[in-house]
Amino acid sequence: MPKVSSTPAEWSATVRTNTRRLGLWTAAWTATMAIANFGPRFVWDAADWLTALAIAVNLAVGAGMILANVRHLKSLDEMHQKVQLEAMGLSLGVGLVAGLAYSNLDVTGLIGFHAQISHLVILMGLTYLVGTVAGLRKYR
Repeated sequence: MPKVSSTPAEWSATVRTNTRRLGLWTAAWTATMAIANFGPRFVWDAADWLTALAIAVNLAVGAGMILANVRHLKSLDEMHQKVQLEAMGLSLGVGLVAGLAYSNLDVTGLIGFHAQISHLVILMGLTYLVGTVAGLRKYR
């Protein structure tokens, strides 16, 4: 169980530290994602073992990022936890519903291009951002 800060200043410092940690883990995960995606083409000439290693490292760093996110969320006060929960729920719902509809459009040939996961990631990220901003405005 995480230690509860006894003063507002200690709590604020804990939140700042956990936010910074989450940012570093997210940056590391993004970097390993780029290496796993672009390395085979530009760095190691499609060597399968290096690609598999880069993906394994990306998964491990991703697990660290998830744990940092959980730690960050646990350090927030109830209002900020509620804002985050609502924004994440909105992002998950929009991503699931829109993602499956997007996939159906691709599979049935109703769009003239292939559905890309990056489009879904962008949609979910923007939905999460809008949900967070809306939640903060709603509860403040």
